[in-house]
Amino acid sequence: MFDAPLEPAPRPIISVASVACRDGHLMPGRRVVPEETAVSLTYNKDSFAVMMATPSDLEDFAVGFSLTEGVIQAPGDVQDIEIVHHPRGIEARMWLAADRLDALDGRRRHLAGAVGCGLCGLESLDAAMREVPRVKTDARLTPAMVAEALAALMPAQTLHRETSALHAAGFWHPEQGLVAAREDIGRHNALDKLVGALARAGQSPEGGVVVLTSRVSVEMVQKAAILGAPVLVAVSAPSALALRTAEAAGITLAGIARGDGFEVFTHPGRIRA
Repeated sequence: MFDAPLEPAPRPIISVASVACRDGHLMPGRRVVPEETAVSLTYNKDSFAVMMATPSDLEDFAVGFSLTEGVIQAPGDVQDIEIVHHPRGIEARMWLAADRLDALDGRRRHLAGAVGCGLCGLESLDAAMREVPRVKTDARLTPAMVAEALAALMPAQTLHRETSALHAAGFWHPEQGLVAAREDIGRHNALDKLVGALARAGQSPEGGVVVLTSRVSVEMVQKAAILGAPVLVAVSAPSALALRTAEAAGITLAGIARGDGFEVFTHPGRIRA
């Protein structure tokens, strides 16, 4: 079925040798570090983008990326997915329905996206600063619920617990608890994986919270808006552009979230004391 030689799937984390310096003494040891792999996203055999990512949950990544890039409108638009391992990277090979191929023209990328960049290679400023759908919901949360969502994500960060080097994105619901969590060396990749996981499972974002272990830049808000998440909570601070985008998208954005509290920057009415 494949037209490329099969390669063994890379592990998301590996153990490497290191020399630790403690109190002036050098000690040989080992350290678990995350893998970073070039992932090519292709549609009907045509290359669209190459992203550096952690090689885990790649089907979720492929679907989530396709949704947040506007290539597809629903998971069913992807008729088939193959994860093909090559000597120098991984291909997430997708087949789309014919009526979705036209959507590629407006969102095609020409540069590889580094792990710290979610907007690399877009052809125009209009594409980078695209309008996003407005989230409309009557959902209300208490500060205790936000704290519970934040606390629920930490135990789910299994790869980060071993490496101290990966971001996570999780979705928490007051009636369901932590529904899903995904990890990646790139913060935007982790969110794309989460979007894909929720979409493939048919999980509605209504009334829930997206929790991030990273800062909030504009593309993170754009992805949350496309998902339809009413509340976005992050452990770090947002950028000014992220706040303007969240305000326009109707998203409640809270940052600086710690065990002792958080700060709400946009649409604070969803958080009731």
